[in-house]
Amino acid sequence: MENKEQNVILDSISEAVFTVDLDWRITSFNRAAEEITGISRQEAVGKHCRDILRADVCETNCTLAETIQTGRPITNKAVHIIDADGKRRTIAISTALLKDPKGKVIGGVETFRDTSAIEQLRKEIEGRYSFEDIVSQSHIMQSLFAVLPNIAESNTTILIEGQSGTGKELFARAIHNLGFRRDKPFIAVNCGALPDTLLESELFGYKAGAFTDARKDKPGRFALAEGGTIFLDEIGDISASVQVKLLRVLQEKTYEPIGAVSTVKADVRIITATNKKLDRLVEEGKFRDDLYYRVNVMKLELPSLRQRKEDVPLLVEHFISKFNQLHNKNICCVTNEAATALLAYDYPGNVRELENIIEHCFVLCQDEIIEAKHLPSSVCPALKNGDAVSSEPATIKQMEIVLITQALRRNKGNKTATARELGIDKSTLFRKIKAFDITDKTS
Repeated sequence: MENKEQNVILDSISEAVFTVDLDWRITSFNRAAEEITGISRQEAVGKHCRDILRADVCETNCTLAETIQTGRPITNKAVHIIDADGKRRTIAISTALLKDPKGKVIGGVETFRDTSAIEQLRKEIEGRYSFEDIVSQSHIMQSLFAVLPNIAESNTTILIEGQSGTGKELFARAIHNLGFRRDKPFIAVNCGALPDTLLESELFGYKAGAFTDARKDKPGRFALAEGGTIFLDEIGDISASVQVKLLRVLQEKTYEPIGAVSTVKADVRIITATNKKLDRLVEEGKFRDDLYYRVNVMKLELPSLRQRKEDVPLLVEHFISKFNQLHNKNICCVTNEAATALLAYDYPGNVRELENIIEHCFVLCQDEIIEAKHLPSSVCPALKNGDAVSSEPATIKQMEIVLITQALRRNKGNKTATARELGIDKSTLFRKIKAFDITDKTS
């Protein structure tokens, strides 16, 4: 018979708790567990835990069994159960050994909390703040998302300017995928990675006999992109001679493979990108002004990650989800301490650097939560004295609170300057301060 005092203690705990003996039969089951599963304590006690929870890990990778066999506790592992109504729920479970007063293992204890609402919110956020593979809630990026469908349906030449790692190729692919050329090839060329002579043959191809070892015709990237889109990345690095040939393609829609005696028609949409300011290169005489006007019919300027720090929590969630699939792991989140460091960092390498940081953490993290110790050493010094430090898991909301609090401190409580730094409207900042109750945390 269950100890009534023990039930009173367990029922006072907000998280669901149950214990099992070494035969996997439930020996206690608190009120929170009843509420989440829809199964009463009387019905649960004495039954095998797998018959009550009906979790997706019960048959193949039981967390309690792993803890009892290895002695290692498991923290915040996301699993799915089927409740009494047959409804699928997402829960986060933690396990530990159950020992008698002499230290002998007599079973296991599992705590869990219902994260279905959080999971649903995460999906809604991803749907609201993602466009193709681009994730952002920044109003700057949202304004770019709004015009992309119209740009995609046109055949206009596009220039995308932005620092390295800001996602220029993602935008180019989004434009291609949204347009009428979506069923045709998308060919990307990094112009800055190829020397002059090789770049020309790569772009336009060559005929057999055009030079030594050219034993047969080779189609260039323009030929491979026929009917589709060619993306010329780092166009600011191409030489004057290649600029002339590219200008002809833009003006006359034709080009000549190396060694050819006739021109070839080009039915290709051209999207260019650069991490430099092309107008400055024109002023310096390093880029042809007539080519600049041809590629700059429509320009998209991508902000650096420093200009849209409010996207860091979303991007962290996005990359954790991505690397969970790639590395077959089940990491749920980062600690508050790690979140504070990630939000304070300046990201000279932009979104690509953040992605690399999270992948770095996945190599080192053997549990379900990324801690500050898993971050690269370049990120941790950014942790400021007085910022929130905790080993508890950080939600997107908590990361946003840290982000806003840090910005308010840097701007000495000036909300106009804070909104400008975060790249959000002042009204949005006021709304978040009120919703998150962080007004008194800026002093």
